[in-house]
Amino acid sequence: MVSCGCLKDPFHYDSPKSIRFWSVGCVCAKWFIYVVIAIYICYTLIAHKRYQEKEEVTSSVRTSVKGVAHAVSRIWDTAEYAIPMQSRDSFFVMTNVIQTENQLQGRCPEAPFAKAICSTDKSCEKGSADVHSNGVQTGRCVQYNATLKTCEVMAWCPVPMEEHPPVPAVLRSSEDFTVLIKNNIHFPKFNYTIQNISPNFNSSCTFNKITSPLCPIFRLGDILQEAKENFSEVAVKGGIIAIEIKWDCNLDSWSYYCSPEYGFRRLDDKTRTQYPGFSFRFARYYKLLNGKEQRTLFKVYGIRFDILVFGTGGKFGSVELFTFIGSTITYFGLAFTAIEIFFFLYNCSCCCKIPFCDNIIRKKYETVLEPKQVMLVSYVDKPHVILIKKPLKTSLQYAEGSIFENHPVKFSDPCRFFTKEPRENHDTEESQLSWLMQSTRSPQCPKWCCCGQCNLTQKFHEQLCCRSTDGPCITTTYWFKKLVLSKETLNKALLYEDPFLDLKDDNTSNQLRHAAYKQYVHWRFGSFELEDRAVIPSCCRGVIRSTYPKADGNYTGFKIE
Repeated sequence: MVSCGCLKDPFHYDSPKSIRFWSVGCVCAKWFIYVVIAIYICYTLIAHKRYQEKEEVTSSVRTSVKGVAHAVSRIWDTAEYAIPMQSRDSFFVMTNVIQTENQLQGRCPEAPFAKAICSTDKSCEKGSADVHSNGVQTGRCVQYNATLKTCEVMAWCPVPMEEHPPVPAVLRSSEDFTVLIKNNIHFPKFNYTIQNISPNFNSSCTFNKITSPLCPIFRLGDILQEAKENFSEVAVKGGIIAIEIKWDCNLDSWSYYCSPEYGFRRLDDKTRTQYPGFSFRFARYYKLLNGKEQRTLFKVYGIRFDILVFGTGGKFGSVELFTFIGSTITYFGLAFTAIEIFFFLYNCSCCCKIPFCDNIIRKKYETVLEPKQVMLVSYVDKPHVILIKKPLKTSLQYAEGSIFENHPVKFSDPCRFFTKEPRENHDTEESQLSWLMQSTRSPQCPKWCCCGQCNLTQKFHEQLCCRSTDGPCITTTYWFKKLVLSKETLNKALLYEDPFLDLKDDNTSNQLRHAAYKQYVHWRFGSFELEDRAVIPSCCRGVIRSTYPKADGNYTGFKIE
């Protein structure tokens, strides 16, 4: 249906309907929300630089560790304690070590663990190798020490002992070592490259978060301190520390800024009991004079430093600016939404009813129901049209309903079909006289009638008077006679709809009766569109039918036929 309407009139524009009313509270609430939204938009636009086009940083890192330590009767330099790592952007510094020297390949007792302890040769399986073993079993059970026997293995002998790392750490003085971090970043979209080492770099500086926040030389002890860790404790079993380099670059010429921000934190879980810290093994091999190969096995503990580089670069972009403005303009609709929610909640509540709010809700929301579900009633002594839902459980006159609408056309310009002036004083006298004459009700007048002119009926939906309280009947007024019963007025109304209508036809009485019904509906309900739902009072229906009767006297119903 909608598509057909669009094809018939492609240049027809539909605009939503709005109502305007005076309310200091609603206006203040609206402008308060407007101000809050405007402040939020301005703050987000400026503080978060939502007007910029963004790009993630592309990075490369190089490191250089410096320092010398004296421990275990020897000198440890960079070549020994700074072991290259296979992972990208990482370096390792040895802090503790267990050495097993002068190992040669041969046969020797296995280190004592659950599956290696034996009592006879039957406990040892020749050729087997456990994952925790240092070699391959020979099938013999040999003496490990004075009280313990273990399976013999073919391995690098002597096998290393399962020992705890030395406390304090062997290379605890590595706390004073330093590392130089060289970080280059690039933003391909903006064709911009920069590094963390400035042209006026002072090679004697050391990083300090307050005094030297941009210095790329870091003392290892300071790194652990910034990560809220104790270097001496971490050095015993090792750990993993992250060095975070954050680049938040503003590449606009009027507010340029592009400098790194350093942060530090521990990555591994220091609370775990199994395999804590960070350690691994490696060996150094030697050739003896007799041609045999000898090695020294090192189990080293240390700190692995992972350098994590991240950040964005931004530059002004008109597309981003207009996209942000366009998306945030819709936020101003929240003011209307908040007020609508208030009216909705008020409409749902059953207490504290306010006439002003009731009037706003009545004007704003129109209930659309099918004609078979509702009836509309208009009393002459009430300004509103009353909506009553079916089915009726009592007389229509006593049925409770809700205000349907206060139509602006209901009581305006009722005399557009004639030019004579009304005799207001004369009509008033006639109405009052008619009311006084009928103030004494006849036995045939039903109880629900308030004007004394209604007919008796047993059907609830036909029990309707023109008034809700006692008073003169609307059929006695000048306007009813002139607008509804006047044949001249009805003929003009019929010819207005069909200029070629034959008013001398035998069916003229039926046409005039139907025209009188429509005139009454338009007069009392304000619109011809309500014909199928409007109910004409019993008194008015009786006068219209007596004035323009049907030939056979059979009428189809109480509403418009």
